[in-house]
Amino acid sequence: MNRLRYMSVRVLQGLLVLMCIATVNFMLIRAAPGDPVAVIAGEAGASDPQFVAQLREQFGLDKPVTTQLANYLGHITQLDLGFSYRQQRPVLELIAERLPATLLLTGSAFVMSLIFGVALGATASRHAGKWVDSAITFVALVSYATPLYWLAMMAVLVFSVQLSWLPGFGYFTVGSDATGLARAWDIAQHLVLPSLTLALFYMAVYARMTRASMLEVAQMDFVKTARAKGVRMGRIQRQHILRNALLPIVTLAGIQAGGLIGGAVLTETVFAWPGIGRLMFDALLQRDYNLLLGCFLVAAAVAVLFNLITDFVYTLVDPRIELG
Repeated sequence: MNRLRYMSVRVLQGLLVLMCIATVNFMLIRAAPGDPVAVIAGEAGASDPQFVAQLREQFGLDKPVTTQLANYLGHITQLDLGFSYRQQRPVLELIAERLPATLLLTGSAFVMSLIFGVALGATASRHAGKWVDSAITFVALVSYATPLYWLAMMAVLVFSVQLSWLPGFGYFTVGSDATGLARAWDIAQHLVLPSLTLALFYMAVYARMTRASMLEVAQMDFVKTARAKGVRMGRIQRQHILRNALLPIVTLAGIQAGGLIGGAVLTETVFAWPGIGRLMFDALLQRDYNLLLGCFLVAAAVAVLFNLITDFVYTLVDPRIELG
């Protein structure tokens, strides 16, 4: 019952947070210079005030900002994210088309970065002060400090252009009529470079965090007691040190998992990956208010969802933590 009540409270809190985020995003976008009417009128080569006024009335931009905000929030409660000015399609439909590609990219990058980051961090902590530790620390620092867009472009240049090992752009081979396993393999090949590029930065963070956390736990009394009893070092590393060092890593992973959609903008743009990030970038250039707000809201909803999931993962990592 406590768990159910906790879930209900957290869901309500999450919905309230989303409404606050939607309000702030709406006001910030309206405060920015330019609007879709100016862009459309400029592309049409028409600066007639009557034409501009007609467009503003058609898009509902002639109403006071408070009225526009109230209408927008009311539509959100009905799961209606509005209509794209530029693409003449419902925003929810556009996002639903792009969301699977983004979730595939960010999900694979997140899993790879977490697994390899924790493994490298654990290895570095076990060999602290030795050349293995120094090598892992060096690689992690380089991966963390290198700009993401530069890594993406170098990956395309080396592995796609020079070596021709992997496709550099797109979600699948254009013109391919492959289905089933053949299509899945085609998508997997296109996924390798963008997912690895996005995973490198986060892998470096997890490696550094795991190393520091495990070295701290290794100095605690229960670890010294296990060593005095003659427990094998491998078992101490896995069952005593790593398990107790995971809480800060879970916290960091929960925060970064929710922000991966926003972080995928550069990756999706460089690799021409048809996801939410690229859709968000195009909407920004085109001043497509409703589409941009819809992308922001979906990204915020994913962040809130992962935050809630993180709380439950805490109880699996450390049974001493109770939800309430």
